[in-house]
Amino acid sequence: MEGATIYDLIPVEEAKRQKQARHVSKFKLTAKHEHTENRTNHKTMGQAKVPVPTTDDYLKKRSKEPVLPDKTQFRYPDEERRRPGVPAKDNTPLMGLKTNKNFITTNAVQNITSVPKASQKIYCDTRNGDKNYLTPSGLEPKYVHKKEYGDTPTYLVKRKEEMQRAQEEYDAYIAEHFRRGAMRSLTTDERQAILKGLQTNWEDIHDQYQSLSVVTDTAPKKNRKERMEAEMKQLERDIESFQRHKVIYISN
Repeated sequence: MEGATIYDLIPVEEAKRQKQARHVSKFKLTAKHEHTENRTNHKTMGQAKVPVPTTDDYLKKRSKEPVLPDKTQFRYPDEERRRPGVPAKDNTPLMGLKTNKNFITTNAVQNITSVPKASQKIYCDTRNGDKNYLTPSGLEPKYVHKKEYGDTPTYLVKRKEEMQRAQEEYDAYIAEHFRRGAMRSLTTDERQAILKGLQTNWEDIHDQYQSLSVVTDTAPKKNRKERMEAEMKQLERDIESFQRHKVIYISN
């Protein structure tokens, strides 16, 4: 045999391979706890050791039959509104009783001294004579017969007094500024002259606006049109203000 030597006869010890350390998860205890958290010893398969029943706990006769409630006397729900029962045959009324009361005179006196009942206003709306009350129908004019009908409501009187008080305070404030000479009011001629001037300016701008080109295809045309529209709106607001206020104050 080629390559064989005497040293091959010497027994050689087998080298043992070193095993790596077994991996242990750090969540082992958590998983074990979650696995056994909601379990009990006999949750699904029953108890491991069934307790032996005592001699006292034996099955008695009729112990599993349902227990009925105690007997009570039956009563109808509307028993209080029911009429009394028919009297018994041996319940005879008293016979032979007489009275000295004069029913004719009593009835006459009662009718003479009684207050007549107020009649209800009714109307019929069908040919068969179906009657309805007139007061809640809305056909009876009941509001016009009220004591306070036609009077000015209280809240309107109060609001009028508040407006009058505010006007008096404003007049006092204006009078104080007149006394100091800090402001004056426009006369009728001045007001009319200013109003006429505003109207003339509006008409001039309006004539120029009417003569503008229909097509605003350039920026200058567009800007001029917008400027003239803004000026006319401002003049319209000024004219409305002068026409609405009869007295106009100006500061010196």
